[in-house]
Amino acid sequence: MQKTIKFNFLLSYLFISGIALAQAPDEIPDTQIEPPQIELEADRGIIKDSTTNFKKVKLDGIAAVVGDYVILESDIEKTLIDLKNQGAMSEDITRCGLLGKLMEDRLYAHQAVQDSLLVSDDEVNLTTERQIQSFVAQMGSMEKLLKFYKKESEASLREDINKINKLRMLSEKMQNSIISEIEITPEEVRQFFNKIPEDERPVFGAELEISQIIKQPEATEVEKQKVIDKLNAIKADVEDNDAKFSVKAILYSQDPGSKSKGGFYSITKDTGFDKTFKDVAFSLQEGEVSDPFETMFGYHLIYIEKIRGQELDLRHILITPEISQESLDEAKTELDSIRKHIMEGKYTFAEAALNFSDEKETKFDGGLLRNPIDYGSRFELTNMDPALYNQVRNLKDDEISYPILEQDPRGGGPKYKLLKVTNRYDEHVANFAKDYTRIQQIALTEKQYNAIKKWMAEHIDETYISVNDSNKDCDFANNWVKE
Repeated sequence: MQKTIKFNFLLSYLFISGIALAQAPDEIPDTQIEPPQIELEADRGIIKDSTTNFKKVKLDGIAAVVGDYVILESDIEKTLIDLKNQGAMSEDITRCGLLGKLMEDRLYAHQAVQDSLLVSDDEVNLTTERQIQSFVAQMGSMEKLLKFYKKESEASLREDINKINKLRMLSEKMQNSIISEIEITPEEVRQFFNKIPEDERPVFGAELEISQIIKQPEATEVEKQKVIDKLNAIKADVEDNDAKFSVKAILYSQDPGSKSKGGFYSITKDTGFDKTFKDVAFSLQEGEVSDPFETMFGYHLIYIEKIRGQELDLRHILITPEISQESLDEAKTELDSIRKHIMEGKYTFAEAALNFSDEKETKFDGGLLRNPIDYGSRFELTNMDPALYNQVRNLKDDEISYPILEQDPRGGGPKYKLLKVTNRYDEHVANFAKDYTRIQQIALTEKQYNAIKKWMAEHIDETYISVNDSNKDCDFANNWVKE
């Protein structure tokens, strides 16, 4: 099971790299979407006719057919090369294994259609639009993007990406429907754990619980007004001179999450954004630019590109006022004083975090940091963010770091922080009581995996599947070559 999960994980990112376009049997294209550096000459031949004119002839063969979907031989080769280019190649990935994975995806998509688990054209088009905007931002222009993918028109590129996205989204919808209602009881977790031989139980790496106290220096009113004036000038240029908001975002925004995409986000009221940001966004009309407004991250402008019911496509510019050296020095001095008082026993680290920290997300929990991977309180040393690891690796029990200066990666300017390792968990063999949550997740994953395998076996029997003779000797994980 571990090999299969690892293999599927390595393939999960493949969505636009030129692999395996979903096509009906009579719609096999002469071109695929892929970067020119991974184009395979074996996919085509050149012959000379009687009039000495040269003509391209498609030599690509069909590797397999699953329901209404065709997998070309070149799809497999291109995917293998793309995986290698992405640095995801491993001994677990073989040509036969990859073909089996591509067939799985098409079986999911085929059955999703049969079960009426459809995706709307709007969903597909929106996903494609986001991808293209991101690609254009990275490459600099649509012309460069079309040249990169060897497409003559934007419409042709969109059509091919839409086909890829539709197949992927259908596949995901089918897989989610299979496992969405699977739950696991405490008794099932206990039975799962007890079935693991003691000498084969997983070993969990050393872990830390980390707490912090943050001081975020305030910008002066003069610096704040400079930013507001700059954003107002951008707003006027967009409204009065038809300047492109997306270009302004690329040039001026300090939001690392959207700058390269021209400030683009698609949000609903449930999206985990700052409440003020969402309140302003949902108060605007399509085509409207907000006035500058402030959040904890700095000052913003929002431009509403499209309204689709309860979902907004918007562009956004974030600019953070400059923090003076004097303000930084004051924050550092205050943290030095707080650290001294904690060491003297005037209050605990948790009490200091509650009363003095500027970070709302952690101060009410004694400054305890949450792991962004699982939102738990523990950080496994081998999986920690390198920057955080370097800040705490030499801290001893009950030791508090001196003030550390860092730039908030989410925006919001520089800040100082104190760090403390509040708990250590040495590397250990899984213990049912101490590690119940992690064991529960492993047990649930296995139950979901078994449900997928059962579903796959049943639907392979019910679906038209044909594997090319040259691929029938593959040792597939599933019974694709029916007896």
